[in-house]
Amino acid sequence: MKQEATQTRHSRAGIPGSAAGERANRMVAALDVGGTTIKAALLDEQLRPQAALRAETARSADGTALAAQTVEIVAALAEQAGTGRPDAVGVVVPGIVDEQTRVCHFSANLDWREVHFGELLEERLGLPVAFGHDVTAGGIAEFRVGAGRGATNAAFIPVGTGIAAALLLDGRIHRAGGQAGEVGHIDVGHSGKCGCGAIGCLEAISSAAAIARRYTERTGRPADGAREVVELARRGDEVAVAVVQDALDGLGHGIRTLLTLLGPDVIVLGGGLFTAADYVLEPVREWLAAHLTFQKMPELRIAELGDEAGRLGAGLLAFDLLEA
Repeated sequence: MKQEATQTRHSRAGIPGSAAGERANRMVAALDVGGTTIKAALLDEQLRPQAALRAETARSADGTALAAQTVEIVAALAEQAGTGRPDAVGVVVPGIVDEQTRVCHFSANLDWREVHFGELLEERLGLPVAFGHDVTAGGIAEFRVGAGRGATNAAFIPVGTGIAAALLLDGRIHRAGGQAGEVGHIDVGHSGKCGCGAIGCLEAISSAAAIARRYTERTGRPADGAREVVELARRGDEVAVAVVQDALDGLGHGIRTLLTLLGPDVIVLGGGLFTAADYVLEPVREWLAAHLTFQKMPELRIAELGDEAGRLGAGLLAFDLLEA
């Protein structure tokens, strides 16, 4: 397992919607699980990492390989920090996850269907386990200690390999048993086919993966992710300019639909695409200004926590479980 040194300045003091515990020195293990990599840390109540590591994701269709690996990671974090076992563990994964039942109904990245992972892991660890969705966890972190601080109605939309949203409505995270927030599958009116099987999905034109793929299809030149295509657009590459503009127009359509249905006051935009915020944010704002009618213009903010958001959110879920 590759160890990493990580620091964060974010404190849980005064976090909206959280209940900071009175007992000092509690720690949780927080794991953000991706299809290829796990980012894990042992966090104190100020969300400061006392130990951290990365590892390749162990995979099996029933979740047992990841459960066994998680037990090893929790032990390694405790050993690295020189502490006892954590008070709780938070794990977040991509897919359709019901945080209440702690069941992952489907995850393409992990090849899971109907995996009762929360219960499975709790049996293996003998510790309280919070199990959730990676984007929702990232949103919780952004809403509490990141760019969404102070918002009551907000959406966090990371534009990465896929597109999903964490939704904060009237101060509460809205999940609907894991079905809410799939904004990547809003039909934004193009002719491309999405991986879900539908035509016209936002994700199929505006995700970072789609941007790189569409540039390669048009030019025959492989693109190393959306960032490279954006840099080519900056330098005047006409195909890159067109591909990025299509993506931003699609994102505008998707945000307008979200505004029409839910009316968030704040939208936090993140993911790889918005690391180039100076180039891509203003076109989205201009698109919305030109196309909104009765909808209220939201405040657009750039995410602050980067790829730490999911791991911090997993930690917050674990602390919330202890408070409950």
